[in-house]
Formats: sequence, structure tokens, C-alpha cells
Amino acid sequence: MVPMGTRCTTWQRRTGCWSTPQMERGAWDASACTPKMAWLTTRLMSGKGSLRTWWKSSVTCTMSGPAAAALCIHPPGLILVLLREWTLQMPPVYELTQEFFQNGKPVCAESQNSVGVFTRDLVRKRIMLDPDDSESTKKLKLSMLQQYLKVESCESSSPSMDEVSLSEFGEWTEIPGAHYVIPEGFMKIVDLLAQDIPSHTICLCKPVRHIHWNYSTQHQEVISKSSNTKRDDNHNDSNHDRRPLNNPLILGRPICVECEDEEWIMADHVIITTSLGVLKQHHAAMFSPSLPEDKVLAIEKLGISTTNKIFLEFEEPFWSPECNSIQFVWEDEAQLEQLAYPEELWYKKICSFDVLYPPERYGHMLSGWICGQEALYMERCDDETVAETCTKLLRRFTGNPDIPKPRRILRSSWGNNPYIRGSYSFTRVGSSGMDCERLAMPLPYANSTKAPPLQVLFAGEATHRKYYSTTHGALLSGQREATRLMEMYQDLHKAATTKPNIN
Repeated sequence: MVPMGTRCTTWQRRTGCWSTPQMERGAWDASACTPKMAWLTTRLMSGKGSLRTWWKSSVTCTMSGPAAAALCIHPPGLILVLLREWTLQMPPVYELTQEFFQNGKPVCAESQNSVGVFTRDLVRKRIMLDPDDSESTKKLKLSMLQQYLKVESCESSSPSMDEVSLSEFGEWTEIPGAHYVIPEGFMKIVDLLAQDIPSHTICLCKPVRHIHWNYSTQHQEVISKSSNTKRDDNHNDSNHDRRPLNNPLILGRPICVECEDEEWIMADHVIITTSLGVLKQHHAAMFSPSLPEDKVLAIEKLGISTTNKIFLEFEEPFWSPECNSIQFVWEDEAQLEQLAYPEELWYKKICSFDVLYPPERYGHMLSGWICGQEALYMERCDDETVAETCTKLLRRFTGNPDIPKPRRILRSSWGNNPYIRGSYSFTRVGSSGMDCERLAMPLPYANSTKAPPLQVLFAGEATHRKYYSTTHGALLSGQREATRLMEMYQDLHKAATTKPNIN
């Protein structure tokens, strides 16, 4: 296996309802000189009786259950109107985006086969045609729609939901079972999987430059290309050689992995687990011979972007015990078609800060979400700048100027990591689940050559048609390729032991 920078993450789709109150016009304004904006916190849960809480500074409004009509209002004189219909409206809209694939519904031309375009057009029409809402209420709903699309973009790891294929959106499948937080991190899983593998067979910190496949049939070409490269001081075993074709013990093996430290590793099979982002950037230089055209086309058509987390740890919580998530709704974005920002306004793409529970495990911690080009802008900033920017954002939205800077900040930077180049994949407009299957297809293709089979195999979340973008999808894809190899050798062994005796 060549672990050239795979990284996947699991994500639970938020299927629970959510809502917000409408306040008087001035209540949403941070100040006369800042963009109009609304903010809310909500417990995002599914199921009956879930608690949803919204608050403004010391004002807390609670509602039990998605269909409740009662609302406690404090302090006197502050008018809050519960947008109950919004709570009921968005889950069915999400379900509609699933039905095109699941029920084989044709996609109308107006949607441009885009989840974002379809959702925005559908919900906007419903909002604007509602005779009972005031213009200010309609504007707030339109702004909430934009925030909803930001959340969905982070979930899909797409720059915008406009890039996500409507006809394929419903193929993504929620795997049965609960979602678990692994206290010691994902490395614990790797450690458990590796504990029975002899340590001397695992090479770490070994960047790969090139993968030569069908090598035994084209080694003369490789010799001519590499004859001017200095290769000496060979202290490797028979599978590791700096002059691979001079060692008679390794002649005939179809794979040669050329490492950046000039070491050559010969093999019968190689499993590529590099991310889709790395394949997009390096596939042309990574493989010799080049990948087949249909596999290259699949790499180009599938989408991958960057979703980053920003963890802020505080000495004490400034949020109430019932608070689960702080969602940012910018009223000046109500009519925007594209939610793209200049570099200095990267923070406007942050869709929310979730409160991590329990505090006994995490401390007083907020986890922010940001995606797309703005996530890359964030990666260019230093920790001090990100912490200061997020603190100002929280102060503006809560109206609480006394929120302190976090004591610590930790953030991911998946976009600029040269071995990852993105977070996880999505089905971009123009792609389909068949592209995931083409990406997963081993080389050389069956029945297309007399060369040894299953030389180059592909695993990783982007190769799983239903569970792409998830950790379990990545794990299952690795098991799929391991099973493919085991079955081949079992068939070879069976054929060898059942040959008829012709004597």
C-alpha cells in the first residue's frame, strides 16, 4: 500500500429541524456601521421532543418539539416571532433533493442540475409568495436560506452547493448505526489495524515520486530514462533497490514504486489510497504508463474542496448550558446568488460554532466550520489572526463586548497539506456514481491485456459510490481491495491444487 496522504472524515447529515425568531429590526443590528445580521443558537437534534434554544445576549427563548407554538419572551417589549413554518419547511426540501436519484425523477433545465440552484429557487419562490409575511420577515428567511446552504456546503465539502449534482445527490447513503467520537483520535484505529503487522514491513515518511506499472514489460524504457541518475549505496533487501533492474531476484515483478529518496521498491501489487485532491494535482506525473482516459476523466469530473474546523477553547463558557450551536445569519446576503467573499472577509463563510459536550472531556470548547476558497484564505492566516477574527465575530453577533479571546486555538489546514489537498469528495455537477466506480477500477483492466492482473488498485473515500466523504467509506474501500486480492490468490491456489493428473 502506498499511503500518499489519504484523509477522510465522517459526517452526520443534519436531518433535524431548526428555526429562529424574528426580532424587531434594530434587534438584529450589531451597530449602525456594520452589516445587518441575525444570530441564533439551536440544539440540532432529530426526533420528537428535542429542545431548541435561541438567545440574544441574556435573552433565552425555548421551544419543545418542532411543532410547538408557545414561546417564552423576555425581556418585556422585545418582539420575537417564531418562524414555525421554516422549521417545517427545510427537511422536506432536503428530501426533495434526494428524490431525483432515489426515484429516478428527471431534473428540470432551470435547476442546472445543481442542488444549490434548485434549493434556492424553490425556497425563494415559497418565501416571496407567502402573503402573511412582512418584507422584513421575508428578508430574514432569505438570509436563513443562505446560511442553510453554507452548512450544506461544509457537509458536502464543496465551495458552493451550486456545484453539487442534483441528479446524484440522493445516492449518498447514511450508514446504519450510531456516530462515535474516538477519544484517542483516528490514529487509534490505525494502531489497532497495524498491531499484528511486523513493524519492519511498514515504511513511514516515504514520499512517492512515481509508480511504474506493467514494469516487467517496459523496463528497458525505464532504464534509458534513469541511466543518468546517480544511484549508489544500496543497503536494501531484495524488494528495495537503487538499481532495480540489475538485481536478478526482482526481475519480472510488474510494479516499481520510485520514492523521492531515490529508492525503488518492487512489488506485485500496489494499493493507491491518495486523496482525490492529490490525484487531481499529480496523476499525470505519478503513473507510468499514464492512467487510462476514462479514469482520468473520472478524476477530473468528481469534486473535492476544503472543509476546515476551528477549535476555540475558553477559560469559561459565555454561552448558556442549553446552547448547542451558534449559527450565523447575515441579513445583507438575502439576495446573493453566490456566497463567495474576498480574502479579507473570509470569516463570513463560517457557518457556525458548535459547542462540544461534555465539558468534562473537552473543556469549554467551540468548533467552527468553514469551507471552500475561504477555508484556504483562513489557512494563510496565523493563529493569532484567526483567534482575534473569530472573537470579534462572536462579539458582534452576541452583542457581548466582554467575550474574551480564547485561551487556545487549534485548526485544520487540509487544503494546503501537499499530501491531501482537500477534505473529502462530492459528486460535482456533471459527475455520477459511475465515476467513483471508474476511479476504483484496478489496473490493468480485466481482459484488456496479458499482463499480470490487479497491479494497481485504488481505495479511499472517493472510490466508494454510496459512502464517499466518510471515514467508514474509506475503511470499507480498503477492505474491498484487500478482498479483491485475497480472492484472486484463493482462485489461483484452487486452480493449482485441482489440476487433473495427466500421468
